[in-house]
Amino acid sequence: MSHFHFLDWAILAAYTSGLIWIGIFRLKDQSSSQEEFILSGRRLSLGGFVVTLVTTWYGAILGLGENTFLYGIQTWFIFALPYYGFALGYAYWIAPKIREKNFLSIPDHFRFHYGDNAGIISALLITFLASPAPYILSMGILLQFLFGINLGLALLMSTVFSVVYVWNGGFSAVVKTDILQFILMFSGFFLLIGFAWNQFGSPIVLFKSIPETYLDPLGGNTVQYVLVWFFIAAWTFIDPGFYQRCAAAESPETAKKGLLISIGFWVIFDCLTVLAGLYAVTIIQTDQALLSFPLLGQHILPMGVLGLFITGLLATIMSTIDSLSLISAITFGRDILWRIQRPKTDSNPVPLVRKGLVIISFLSLFLAFAVPSVVGLFYAIGSVLIPGLILPFIFTLWNEKVQLSERLANQWIIIPVGVSLIWFGLSQISGHPFMGIEPFYPGMVFSLIMGSFILPRSAPRDTK
Repeated sequence: MSHFHFLDWAILAAYTSGLIWIGIFRLKDQSSSQEEFILSGRRLSLGGFVVTLVTTWYGAILGLGENTFLYGIQTWFIFALPYYGFALGYAYWIAPKIREKNFLSIPDHFRFHYGDNAGIISALLITFLASPAPYILSMGILLQFLFGINLGLALLMSTVFSVVYVWNGGFSAVVKTDILQFILMFSGFFLLIGFAWNQFGSPIVLFKSIPETYLDPLGGNTVQYVLVWFFIAAWTFIDPGFYQRCAAAESPETAKKGLLISIGFWVIFDCLTVLAGLYAVTIIQTDQALLSFPLLGQHILPMGVLGLFITGLLATIMSTIDSLSLISAITFGRDILWRIQRPKTDSNPVPLVRKGLVIISFLSLFLAFAVPSVVGLFYAIGSVLIPGLILPFIFTLWNEKVQLSERLANQWIIIPVGVSLIWFGLSQISGHPFMGIEPFYPGMVFSLIMGSFILPRSAPRDTK
C-alpha cells in the first residue's frame, strides 16, 4: 500500500505486538478446567461483557462498507435496526434463563431436553453458524490490499494470527484483547468521520448532495429481500457468542445491563459506519465496493491517522475471528468429539477443543475460498441454518416440564435445514430465488408447522 508511511506501519506493528503480549505472554494457561477455558470461570464483569460483545459483532465491517457504497442507508435497515430489537428481547427474555440454567453451551440445552443425538446435531449446525469464514475472508482481503499478496496467503495469515493467542488463554484471551480492539475500532471511525466532515462538509450537507437512491430504505431491492434480512436478525436468539457471554457473566443482572449498554454502542458505531460509507460514495470512485472504507481512509487521512484507522479495521475484524474460532472449536471439540467419546464426568475436554481449533481453522479457510463474498457467506449460512435451530432452542428455555421424543426433536431440527438448503441450491442453479421465494422462508415455515404439530404431542418430563 503506497500511501502507508513508516509511522503507519509502526502503529500496525505496535498493535500486533500488543496482541501477542496480552494474549500469549500476559495470560497463564487457562486449560485447567473447561469452565475456566470456555467461560473464564463465569467471572465476566460488566465492562468486559460490553467490550467483548460490541467488538465481536462487527467482523463483517468491510461488508458493511460494501453494502452502504452500493445501497446507501439500506445497510442500517438490514444490518442494524432489526438487531437492536432482537438484542432487547434477548436481554429481557433469554439472558436471565441462560444464567439460571447454568449450562456451558447451546448444545447442552438440546442434549438435556432432546437427547444426545440432538445435542450433536445442533452442535454440528452451530459449528457452521459460528464459522469465522466470512470474517477471515474480510481480513484476507484487507491484508491483500495492504501488502499486495495473493488472497490465499492473506487468508492463511488471517487465520493463524487471529487464533494463535486463543490456544493458550481461551475466552479470557478473547476478552483481554477485545479491550484494545474496542478502543481502536471506535477511535479509527471517529477520526475518519472527523476528517471527512472537516474536508467535505457536515452530514447534513452530505445528505443534501447524495443521490436520492442512497436514501431509499430498500436500496432498490424488494421488500421480501429486506424482510429476509430482518428475519435473519433472529440469528441473535441462537447466536453462540451472545450465549457464551451471558453464560460467562458474573450475574444475570450483569448480562442484562451489558446487553442494553451494548445496544447503545452499536447505535453509535452503526451511525459512524453508515456515514463513512455515504462519504465514500461522494468522495471516491471505485469498482471495489468491498474496499470502500480503506480507500476512503487512504484518500482523506494523513500519515499516522491512516495507520490508526487501518489498524482499527483489522482490530474490528480480528475481534470477531478469534471469538467465533473459539466458539466453533468449543462446539466441535467439546459438544461433538468429547460427547461422542462419552467421557467420564471428571475428564477435561480442553485438549479436544484445541484440536477443534485447528480443524475449524482449516474448514473456515475452505469456506472462505468456496464462497468469496462476505455478505454472501453471511446470507447463505443464516438462511439455511437458523430455521432449524431457533424454535427448538427457544422451546428449551420455557418448557422445562415437558419433553419431546428424540426422534421428533431430531426431525424438528433437521428437516427445516434440509428444506432451506435444497431451496438455496435450486436458487443458486437458477440464478434467482426459486419460485421467487428466498430460501429462509420455506425452512422457517416448515419449522413453524412442525412445531405446531409436535408440541401438542410432547410428554410431561419425569422429574423424579
